[in-house]
Amino acid sequence: MTRELYIGVMSGTSLDGVDTALVAFDSESHQALKLELLATDAYPMPDTLKSALLDVCMGQATNLKQIGQLDHQLGHLFAGAVNQLLEKAEIEASVVMAVGSHGQTVYHQPDGDYPFTMQLGDANIVAAKTGITTVADFRRKDMALGGQGAPLVPAFHKGLFSEQDSTTVVLNIGGIANISVLRPEQPVIGYDTGPGNMLMDAWVYLHHGQKYDKDGVFAASGKVCQPLLAKLMADPYLGRSYPKSTGREHYNLPWLEEQLIGLAETVSEQDVQATLLQFTAQTIAEQVACFAHGEQPRLLVCGGGVNNSLLMSRLAELLPAWSVANTGDAGIDPDYMEAMAFAWLARQRIHGHPSNVPEVTGASQPASLGVIYPV
Repeated sequence: MTRELYIGVMSGTSLDGVDTALVAFDSESHQALKLELLATDAYPMPDTLKSALLDVCMGQATNLKQIGQLDHQLGHLFAGAVNQLLEKAEIEASVVMAVGSHGQTVYHQPDGDYPFTMQLGDANIVAAKTGITTVADFRRKDMALGGQGAPLVPAFHKGLFSEQDSTTVVLNIGGIANISVLRPEQPVIGYDTGPGNMLMDAWVYLHHGQKYDKDGVFAASGKVCQPLLAKLMADPYLGRSYPKSTGREHYNLPWLEEQLIGLAETVSEQDVQATLLQFTAQTIAEQVACFAHGEQPRLLVCGGGVNNSLLMSRLAELLPAWSVANTGDAGIDPDYMEAMAFAWLARQRIHGHPSNVPEVTGASQPASLGVIYPV
C-alpha cells in the first residue's frame, strides 16, 4: 500500500509521561482501517513539571505567567518526545506528514454558561523543534459546535474494530475511564464512565510515594468498605445521561477526602485503596453491561489500567457474560492506543476529513478537528 506516516503524542490525565506512536496509514483509505504501528516510545515527564501541572489542575491559585511558562515547557517536552521517537525508529522528520499533539489538559469544563477546555503544550514549538507540521487543539472546535469535546477516540475505535454479530466495547482506563460502544448496525456510543486510575494513583502516592499501585498489590491488602463505596457510587456524575465527559477537576484527592469525612477513623488506608479499585471497576462494569448484545459480547481494554491485574480480574468477575481481554489480543498495543488515535486525528485534519462523532460528543455536526501549525 502507499503509506503516509504520522506521529501521535499523548500525555493523559495520569501525568505519568508522554506516549508517542509512529503510524503508517494507507494513503487511499480515509477510514483508518489499514494501518501499521511502526514504533512507540515512552518519554518521562520531570517531577517538577508534573507537580506544577497538578497544582493548576487541582485549582491552586495561578497566573498568566505560570500558564505561559507551562505551555512553553510542555511544548519542548512534546518536541523532545517526538525527536526521541524519530531517533529510535531511525527515520527522518521529512518523511512524516504530521504530528498530532493532544496537549496536556489542565481544565475541562464542557457544561455550564461558559463551557471550555484547555490543553497546554505550544504546538509552534513542536513544529519548530521537530521540523514536522503539527496538528493540535483538537477539542475546542467540537465544543464550539455544542459538543463535549470528548471523547474523540470512538471514531478511531470503530475504524479499528469491525462490528461483529455481538457488541464490542473498547474501554480505555487512563486517569479517567471511557468507553466506545460498537454495536451491529447501530450508531457509535462513547463517553467517560468516571474515574479510571486517577483516584487510586493519588491515594497510593499520598501514603507510599508510589506513582501507581502495581498489579493492585496495595488494594489487595485491604477490603472494600461498603459505606465508603456507597458514598462514592452516589456521585451525581455517574447518574447523568451521555453525552458526558469528566476529568481531574472533578475526581481528585480533595473530592475523595470529602467522601471520607465521618469514615476516616474507621477505614484503613489499604481499605480505601481496595474500595477505590472496586469503585473504578463497578462504575465501568455497570455501564458496559447496559450494552450487551449477541452471544459473546467482548470488552477490549487499553490504557494504563490494563496493566493492573487485580483491576482486570475484577472487571472479568463483574462481567461474567463478556469476553474480557486487552486490545493486544486484537492486534493493537494497549499502551499506545490513544497516541495512535491522535496520529489518526492529525491525518483526518490534514486531509480535511471529519473526526468527531456528533452522537458521541453532542456536537451539532461532524467536523475536521484540530489546528494546523506548519513548519
